[in-house]
Amino acid sequence: MNRSSFATFGAGLIVGVAVSVGAAALAGGATVRVDKNSSTVVLDNDRVRVKDAVFAPGDAKPGMHTHEFPHVGVVIDGGTLKFNYPDGKTETLDLKRGAAGYRGASVTHEAINTGKEPVRVIEVEIK
Repeated sequence: MNRSSFATFGAGLIVGVAVSVGAAALAGGATVRVDKNSSTVVLDNDRVRVKDAVFAPGDAKPGMHTHEFPHVGVVIDGGTLKFNYPDGKTETLDLKRGAAGYRGASVTHEAINTGKEPVRVIEVEIK
């Protein structure tokens, strides 16, 4: 390898490592500011649907939604969510980073983040 090729390879390697470390830092817990609850589908096939759900602090009336399938939620960024149900019942859960939970199919609720930071959950719906 000549000196010019080696320099180009080295510079590319350094940039690649820097980008990878930066992306890992962001994915590993950097807080993202959001104003409204959001849910982004990151994988959808004939067996599962995976969503990245972010619950914004201050979004006091995000509206009811229904989970068609049973699902597992894995907490990425924890916090407290208050769930309102159509029958008027409520439930408040303190979600810890790294925790997981399960809910059955056909659950309808409204999730309200009562804290000051966004709560982020990866939801894996089982079809």
